[in-house]
Amino acid sequence: MARKTKQKDENDKDGKGGKAPKRAGRAEPPAPDAPLRPLLRVPAGVGVPPGGSRGSIDLGAFDPAATPGGPAGKAAGLAATAQLAGPLASLQERLYAASTAGDRRRVLLVLQGTDTSGKGGTVKHVACLFNPSGCRIRAFKAPTPEEQSHPFLWRIKQALPLPGEIGIFDRSHYEDVLIARVRELVSRSELNRRYAQINRFEESLAQDGVTVVKVLLHISYEEQRKRLLERLDNPDKHWKFSPADIDERSLWPEYRHAYELALERCSGDAAPWYVVPADRKWYRNWAVSKLLLEHLEEMGPRYPEAGFDVEACRARLLET
Repeated sequence: MARKTKQKDENDKDGKGGKAPKRAGRAEPPAPDAPLRPLLRVPAGVGVPPGGSRGSIDLGAFDPAATPGGPAGKAAGLAATAQLAGPLASLQERLYAASTAGDRRRVLLVLQGTDTSGKGGTVKHVACLFNPSGCRIRAFKAPTPEEQSHPFLWRIKQALPLPGEIGIFDRSHYEDVLIARVRELVSRSELNRRYAQINRFEESLAQDGVTVVKVLLHISYEEQRKRLLERLDNPDKHWKFSPADIDERSLWPEYRHAYELALERCSGDAAPWYVVPADRKWYRNWAVSKLLLEHLEEMGPRYPEAGFDVEACRARLLET
């Protein structure tokens, strides 16, 4: 899932200090046009880290600065991402067109990740490849009083894409098993019920024609520090920083464990997880775009056939 790559020492650490975890490598790089999904997908059920045996997910086994299956460098990555724009726009148009004839299919991209992992940046760079009129984008913040008065999935259901649309979630229902676990907002028994509810919910989405693409943007501890410092050093970015970010950073091990559990317990065939190394922004944007392209190509939306006599309408029009 992640290849060993050369990088600065500060990016070699994926934990809170200490030695960098061992990285799993590939004997041979994949072909340029090889599918990306198998390289990034977390197996259904209990996870299997690269080169590891079946057991619990260990995010320390995935290199946040790796570029599995990706272009050779930033310049090539930016060019490759730009080349995806045409095929993505064409597939989106066909998906939307098919919905006018009753096709209920749509796509939901779920983006999760720690602070500064690039959820907002991914939305900006990926959404610009689509026609905005066919996108439904929602960023989930702390629940409002109204949202808190409902079951945790209520606000998610209100934001789902309609048939023919591409929905993008910046954070999602997974906050209710991530923050809730780290901050001990609910009991462990309630957390276990929520994992099961999420699985049933995502299975119901798949049955209703929703292709769910769940992406964990995986960055390193040191890369997060770098990005937070950049926000502090730039007055134009102060609005993106909060002293609470430092408090959250102190809980890095707890959050990583919460993500590992979410990946392990909620990666079924109906809605698998993909771990995208996100230390390199250009790779992150390319990988998420490529994942969407592969899912849309598999869906294969088609323009609907005309529900009227084309030649008769042509003749009438020529008479005007």
